[in-house]
Amino acid sequence: MSEKIMNSITLDEIKELAETVRKNELGKIKIRYGECEIVIEGKKSREVISSVPVQPAMTVQNVNASVPSEKAEKSEKPEIKGNTVKSPIVGTFYASPSPEKPPFVKIGDTVKKGDVIMIIESMKLMNEVQSDFDGKVLDILVENGQAVEYDQPVMIIG
Repeated sequence: MSEKIMNSITLDEIKELAETVRKNELGKIKIRYGECEIVIEGKKSREVISSVPVQPAMTVQNVNASVPSEKAEKSEKPEIKGNTVKSPIVGTFYASPSPEKPPFVKIGDTVKKGDVIMIIESMKLMNEVQSDFDGKVLDILVENGQAVEYDQPVMIIG
């Protein structure tokens, strides 16, 4: 049974948000409801969840126990060697120009320097990102529609 932390959010939901932050390598998520504020911060800060109390005695603690360590995370997938394409801005990654169109590139596709390989939406603006490298797309490190941070690795071209 999940205890309600705020009027509408449970500890399990907070754990899911922490897992989303970890998976998507996000910097921070803030949730504010009345006087309560929950801050979930990613790897960059090491602190996963902190809280301002809703009532004097209520706080959220030790949710980071469910987040795997960096060593376990790195051992899941072998490292791919190649040129890393990083997000030039904070925004949302889109693999195609629109939902009904095919992606700009897929794993295994060959690209040339200057080819459009993705869109990063930021502040309602669609920013086409061009490849800085010639080569083959070896891996796409984020999912379509996923939030990305500035300088976050998005794609590997070898």
